[in-house]
Amino acid sequence: MPVVTMIGGGQLARMTHQAAIALGQTLRVLAAGPDEPAAQVSPNVVIGSHDDLDALRRAATGAHALTFDHEGVPTEHLEVLQREGVAVLPPPQALIYAQDKIAMRKRLGALGAPMPKFAEITSVEDARAALDTLGDPYVLKAARGGYDGRGVWILDDHAELDRVVAEQLAAGVPLLAEEKVEWTRELSAMVARSPFGQGASWPVVETVQRDGQCAVVIAPAPDLAEDVATAAEQLALRIAGELGVVGVMAVELFETRSGELVVNELAMRPHNSGHWGMDGARTGQFEQHLRAVLDYPLGDTSPIAPVTVMANVLGAPEAPAMSMDERLHHLFARMPDVHVHLYGKGERKDRKIGHVNVLGAPSGSIDDPEYVAAVRERAERAAHWLSHAVWTDGWNEHTGENGE
Repeated sequence: MPVVTMIGGGQLARMTHQAAIALGQTLRVLAAGPDEPAAQVSPNVVIGSHDDLDALRRAATGAHALTFDHEGVPTEHLEVLQREGVAVLPPPQALIYAQDKIAMRKRLGALGAPMPKFAEITSVEDARAALDTLGDPYVLKAARGGYDGRGVWILDDHAELDRVVAEQLAAGVPLLAEEKVEWTRELSAMVARSPFGQGASWPVVETVQRDGQCAVVIAPAPDLAEDVATAAEQLALRIAGELGVVGVMAVELFETRSGELVVNELAMRPHNSGHWGMDGARTGQFEQHLRAVLDYPLGDTSPIAPVTVMANVLGAPEAPAMSMDERLHHLFARMPDVHVHLYGKGERKDRKIGHVNVLGAPSGSIDDPEYVAAVRERAERAAHWLSHAVWTDGWNEHTGENGE
């Protein structure tokens, strides 16, 4: 049976390992250390850095495919591995567009994909000039490495803008500026593509961000016109095909006040916006990613409930005195239908330490706002309990009563 190497030992690799077990496969992980989430559970671990070519070679030896749980691997190393016969998927020629936002914007512009106006920033003068062409303020971004709200600035103070630009450029950080899109909500179109060229898409989902970090995903996105949802899925599949993506890819989108969709960013790997499918779709993103990189026929992406809500378990400002094991005990006693996925991480403020999925009752409808709101409330209540050991509705886990 195949061996797939995944570069990176985080929670995405950990959950891909779970899918590999079910398929009888082996997931080899290149991890920075034995305490990383995937290294804790995979029996086939190579310890090393993702930017060390020799470590990449060791991890790739004998593998049927090499793939990623993050996009930070130098493409020049991946091109060397390609020349040495390694099946790097997605290939570096595609991955570059998830690594470099300037390259992504230029390529998507050539494809005619809807996106914000942008400008490359190579000096403080460029940053000032962009105020006239993009609006004031605009969104300043690190072209590489930014994630979960990091590497993004919206600055009304021009002196502060000058300072940040000068500081980042001096540190060797490439920058771009984008017009500030007036959006009503954020969406994600998740797709998969195989080397054979087969494509599959999940329903478009709504993502709810807090402090630049994904907190909640509602699948499918409520109040999204069918033609708009179809257009988003087709756009994501077209981008995957044009860029030569293999594996799963998330196209993060803004929905504007006028109802148009604008591409924000790309992620060429399993993605937080696809976690709902582990329990809420016939084929989840982790199994689908393995199918895709091994060129298996892709799985059915149909949802199995009218709505599934994923809520991230984000670390509390201070870890509760109650152990996670006891928190799980109380959660399952009160909410036995909640699906829990924990990542084996230590708890600290705002760290993603797990997620929960809650499926709505089959009798409900995505078109019923009260039904959707009730499922979302339950998911967020469960996630908050796991992170804070406090029930948001005042429930007392010992007496079974609401109140202080």
